Amino acid sequence: MGDRRGPQGRARRRPPPDGPQRPARELVTFPKISSLPGALAIAGLLVFPLAAQQRTVAITIDDLPVAQSGAGACAIERLEPLTRTLLAPFRKRQVPLTAFVIGSRCADELTDDQRRAILQLWQDAGAEIGNHSYSHRSYTSSPPEEYLPDVLRGDQELQQLTGRPTRYFRSPMLHTGPTPQTRDQLRAFLAEHDFQQSPVTFDNADWQFSFLLAHAIQTGDKDLERRIEEAYVPYIESVVAFFEKRSVEVVGREIHQIHLMHSNVLNMRRSEELLAMFERRGYRFISLEEALRDPAYALPNDYASGNGISWFHRWSMTKGMPNKGEPDPPQWLLDAYESLTSR
Repeated sequence: MGDRRGPQGRARRRPPPDGPQRPARELVTFPKISSLPGALAIAGLLVFPLAAQQRTVAITIDDLPVAQSGAGACAIERLEPLTRTLLAPFRKRQVPLTAFVIGSRCADELTDDQRRAILQLWQDAGAEIGNHSYSHRSYTSSPPEEYLPDVLRGDQELQQLTGRPTRYFRSPMLHTGPTPQTRDQLRAFLAEHDFQQSPVTFDNADWQFSFLLAHAIQTGDKDLERRIEEAYVPYIESVVAFFEKRSVEVVGREIHQIHLMHSNVLNMRRSEELLAMFERRGYRFISLEEALRDPAYALPNDYASGNGISWFHRWSMTKGMPNKGEPDPPQWLLDAYESLTSR
């Protein structure tokens, strides 16, 4: 599986497919636009309401029904309470959610009725179900002739479970094509099948925190559990603050943001604190549909690489701007993660 790297190439090692998953404002200049859609996007940026009115963010949750792997992760007696607890802070605030499902996840451990019941909990909480492919393949390491049918299979699985088609797709690991040819092939495929790619602006490494937390729970290391959990939301806030500034540098304003998180024990325990952080920073929670109405998401995006990165990095690279990478997790956590995954 390909690494996930920041815009300057630093590695962010991803778990395996079934694993746990700056004072004066810079003058923003836009590239020459030769297409009508690109020109309209630039025009829209100039008239779209500025974020001074209120910050907005769409919350998206990946790797349903659960991002964890290992013995018992998919057991219904564990999965159902985890899901209910994870969703409680979102239900309390009536936060619109888009939740991306891996079609094969827990398919061997749960009956179809049990899988439907778990997805119904999400839908009852107001979540729209999206397609995260059937097998969670990396498009960087999988050829289109294997990857694209897997996307369709994921949609078919979800239709069988929910009785309705999906309109949003998110590329696993945010891998959208290592070359211009594979990138364009995926875009054409999604358009042909009426799927909309779900971008991410607030990209982060919650999966590294989650992996280490699962290890701490398994080994009974309560001090490590506490340290991981206490570091999590401050880390996410540092990433959010970075991308708020990067949004102004790249787009000229703070746009409708899209936050990525995962369905795991970490977020079950810390979602209340996470949502409170967004509220403290002045955010209103919106749907993915509303977020994608922002003209920024129609900006030119020529990014083609094996790494999965924030859309701000993709837009800035397309414009030829200098790279700026978002904050990393604490060094002690990176060291612990590296030690565990390199064994």
